[in-house]
Amino acid sequence: MRSARLLEMMLRLQGSPGVTAQHLADELGVSVRTVYRDVGALSAAGVPVWTQSGPGGGIRLLDGWQSRLSGLTRPESAALMLLGVPALAAELGVEVDAARTKLLGSMPLPLRTAAQVRRDRVHVDAPGWFTEPGGNEHLPIVATAVLEGRRLRIRYRRGGAEVTRTLDPLGLVAKAGIWYLVAAHSRRIVSYRVGRITAADALEEPARRPDDFDLAAWWTTSTLEFDREMRTFACSVRLSPTSWHRLPKIVGAGAADVEPGEPDAEGWVRVDLMLEGEDVAVDQFLALGGGVEVLAPSSLRAALRAAGERLARLNHP
Repeated sequence: MRSARLLEMMLRLQGSPGVTAQHLADELGVSVRTVYRDVGALSAAGVPVWTQSGPGGGIRLLDGWQSRLSGLTRPESAALMLLGVPALAAELGVEVDAARTKLLGSMPLPLRTAAQVRRDRVHVDAPGWFTEPGGNEHLPIVATAVLEGRRLRIRYRRGGAEVTRTLDPLGLVAKAGIWYLVAAHSRRIVSYRVGRITAADALEEPARRPDDFDLAAWWTTSTLEFDREMRTFACSVRLSPTSWHRLPKIVGAGAADVEPGEPDAEGWVRVDLMLEGEDVAVDQFLALGGGVEVLAPSSLRAALRAAGERLARLNHP
């Protein structure tokens, strides 16, 4: 944590006419005493930082001094955002090694050593265990259009057919190793799975981007709405305490966000759920084992009983 704070302090001071210790403490979320200790650590590491008391004073770097972070190229600067997820960087066509080397080389020795330790001992594996990487051969072109603000023409597999779309790209999202393009088309913002794009061409004309568009907020809202729209099957069940606790992992946090009834003497509760369909509900409730009793509808109760009987016959000694 301290090495990251020292680097952040150095970058905040770079090009600044002077910052008070209290201001730095507020921005970094530490005490003024910690700020002065960090200033001493930077100075001992060879960073020309000094303090000036009195009105107009503060903490500053030697005039004209800059860290070598300014030597990063634009692609290398972008690569810094992906140093912890090299697999995603490779799919985007971004080379992170040069950026990593320059970043480490720009740091004072104590920060460089700490950063190297974290690099050697922490690895981020973004994709899920059971997710096969999709065919993302068009991802670099899509990413170019997104990052350079250019319109994009794609051919896209939808159902059994292909459609052509000219889009205003707004962003890329990587979820469990799967890439999605978020783009505007016909005044609607929609997402496209990049693996289903069969052709892509970044156009010269600039993309139209809403000034207030927030990619992360839109994605969160969109996925919640999609989840709600998928859940159209109503059912009522009794759950044991263990099954009620496990329910979010089995049916998803959104579906499990319901108020249970009052627990009975054994702690079982009644829950009314909205799930994707009867066949999906059967598979999900089987994962709860003996901790679920279907109350309604009767067709689901019968389907779950039949599935349990088949399982019992297959595993009969």
